[in-house]
Parts: sequence; structure tokens; C-alpha cells
Amino acid sequence: MRRKKEDKRPQPSPTRSRGRATTTTTISPNQSKISPPSASLSEQTTDELVSEFDDLKITPNSDYNPRSFPYSVKQQCWQKADKVKGRDPDRWRRDPLGNIVFRKLVGCPGCLCHDYDHILPYSKGGKSTLENCQVLQATVNRSKGNRTDISRADLIQKSSYCRVSGRDMDLIELSSYGNVRRGEDSGGGGCKIQ
Repeated sequence: MRRKKEDKRPQPSPTRSRGRATTTTTISPNQSKISPPSASLSEQTTDELVSEFDDLKITPNSDYNPRSFPYSVKQQCWQKADKVKGRDPDRWRRDPLGNIVFRKLVGCPGCLCHDYDHILPYSKGGKSTLENCQVLQATVNRSKGNRTDISRADLIQKSSYCRVSGRDMDLIELSSYGNVRRGEDSGGGGCKIQ
């Protein structure tokens, strides 16, 4: 009597789960989900692979100008924004119009939200550099768009006004960070509430 060849493909097996029929795939121990490397790679030595990549050079392109600011520029831009007295400068800043913004609220439309704004708009040749970056309340930035002829008074009128008390700021910090940190200038010696 002849034996049937074993079928090495995974076979679905019906199972029941909470009243619905589902299928599961089983793989025998001698099967592998990973395919072997191609012959061309396995035949090359490490030195041959390295020599292929030695010819590739990354040259700095002085014309490179990404539309969004690099992470390091955003960090430095936050540091150059005005501090809020009595508050941790890593969490709270003021934009050039005097609006208070919170670090964790980026790109949203609320009154404490901010964007990293191109002072000279990107579409008008502005570079994504620290010199051309400012922290700006998000609603003001959206109103400004790519206009350069808009006055400071007009931008102030576009600001989302919100009166935020110290207690409100504490609650926002507590919910976002799990603690409240005061700035060095608060007189409390940098007290921490947890």
C-alpha cells in the first residue's frame, strides 16, 4: 500500500469562538515563515558589500530647505521664546504677541496651542532655520498664512484670547505631565507639586 505524500501547506482548522466560526492556520515545526537569503547576497563577502557602499557619498546640499523645521531648530526656537514668569520655561512660553502657549499643545486650534512659524513664509522663500522661526499661537499662525503685509495689531486681533489662571495652568500641567513645576523666578525656589 502506498502512502500519501504529506501536504506541507498550512491547513486551516475550524474552531469556534463565542458562537462564531473562525479558521486558524497551523504550521508544522519543519516549516519556516522566513525565506532563505538570495544566493547573490550569500555568495558575497562582507568586504565586497562594504566596498560597494564605499563609493556612495552623501554630500551636503546647501540648497536643502525642508518645509517643516527640523527637530533641533524647534527646540532652539522654543528656548528663544519669551518665558512666562513663575512657570517652568520648558513647559510654558509667550509668543511675540504676548499669548501664553503650552509646550505639549502643538498644531491644535486652542488658545494655548502653538505652531512653529516661518517669519518670512516658506512659500515666499523663507528658510527653515532658527533665525526664521518663531513660536506663535496656532490660530494666529493660521490667520497669518503666507502674508507678510499683515500688521502686529491685526495679528493681535486674530489671537484666541483666553484668560488662564495659575490654578488652570497647574491643572493643565498636572494632567499632561503628572506634576507641576515652577520656574526659578517664582519665588518658591522651584517648588514641585505631585
